[in-house]
Amino acid sequence: MTEEINFILDSAKEAMSASVAHLEKELLNIRAGKASPQMLGGVFVDYYGSQTPISQVANINAADARTLTVTPWEKNMLGPIEKAIMIANLGLNPMNNGENIIINIPALTEERRRDLVKQAKQEAEDAKIGIRNHRKDANTDIKKEEKNGTAEDICKKAEEDVQKLTDSFIKKIEEVLAVKEAEIMKV
Repeated sequence: MTEEINFILDSAKEAMSASVAHLEKELLNIRAGKASPQMLGGVFVDYYGSQTPISQVANINAADARTLTVTPWEKNMLGPIEKAIMIANLGLNPMNNGENIIINIPALTEERRRDLVKQAKQEAEDAKIGIRNHRKDANTDIKKEEKNGTAEDICKKAEEDVQKLTDSFIKKIEEVLAVKEAEIMKV
């Protein structure tokens, strides 16, 4: 195969890997009943006028499977952190004890578990769409190479390789989703 075709295949593989990595990162934000510091990953605190990730203004620890503790580095940040957690609409109820913020993670109801599975499936579907878009881009680039004089059989083989890549990454997404689904539905 030509160098350009190899580059197109490598680029497609890299982009598809990035889609799977993004999915795994997004699924970390979907809580599965046990306390995890990543649950607060999307919370931004008003820190002297700028929106700052909560992890940059406080330590977040999972005291046990049902409790998170948030210890701000500055005592005057207790109020803004508590407010930011409420605004983030995570379904969590922070309690301020003057030293740190304690968050009890409620047990998930069956209905909430189904909603979380639905959310996970939507994230997986978005990742699949991303993979298909990367396949389309790669095939478009291969067609351009064919017009630029690359042999037709080399281009056909490259398109088959792109499809194999697509299939393998879609399968990987299905596996990641199945693991997350089992984790969510486990009581």
